[in-house]
Amino acid sequence: MDVWQIVILAIGGLVAGTINSIAGGASLLTVPLLVFAGVPGNAANGTNRLGVIASSATAALEFKRKGVRDSRSVWTVMSPVVAGSLVGSLIISQLSDATFERIFGILMVPILILSVRKPRQKLERQSWPLWLTTLVFFGIGMYGGAFQAGIGLLVIVALSRSGLDLVTANSVKVLVNLAVSSVALPVFVSQGFFDLAPAVTLAAGFAAGGAIGANVSVRGGERVIRPVMIAAVLAFSGRLLGLY
Repeated sequence: MDVWQIVILAIGGLVAGTINSIAGGASLLTVPLLVFAGVPGNAANGTNRLGVIASSATAALEFKRKGVRDSRSVWTVMSPVVAGSLVGSLIISQLSDATFERIFGILMVPILILSVRKPRQKLERQSWPLWLTTLVFFGIGMYGGAFQAGIGLLVIVALSRSGLDLVTANSVKVLVNLAVSSVALPVFVSQGFFDLAPAVTLAAGFAAGGAIGANVSVRGGERVIRPVMIAAVLAFSGRLLGLY
């Protein structure tokens, strides 16, 4: 790797890790950066996962250190997310990227509406039945296993709709991200869609950004998370619909 490639990936990882911990959608920045640095598209999708793991791990530790956690919600969503991630990462090579992304770009519109509407803070924790939670998070896991970009947005919206405040939902989200990428990464590596040097460089920036983003999230609360989340949803949807 050239010096400019190292610098751009490290800085891009730092910014993306911060964004990823606050809301999500950071892979919209890092995957194009990897392609710009010379990593082929499919390999960029796999290479990016190491950075997501690093960012999610440091953010999770920071949330734990600050006492933000919800073990009950984590265990409820983790099994379907992990199962969905494995399925998604295995079947992605059989799907048309362009078709899937356009469909998902359209689906991001109702997700944006949910993001703008402020969730009620007094919902019962079990306001969603178990079957619905399992189905929703299996689907989120499938998408995350296949594409990763934007899964954090979906997790935050789903958790906030089911009764969690955004700060706590954010702490659960980083654990979901960690699980999804940890399951998907070996699949991409086994298929040859992974480039070690760019992955390590990006991951270093991602890790630092993850801790920074977790701090900002806890200190700023929903005042910080909500506008970043909405902006990330808009950027993600426009990208998938081919608007830019």
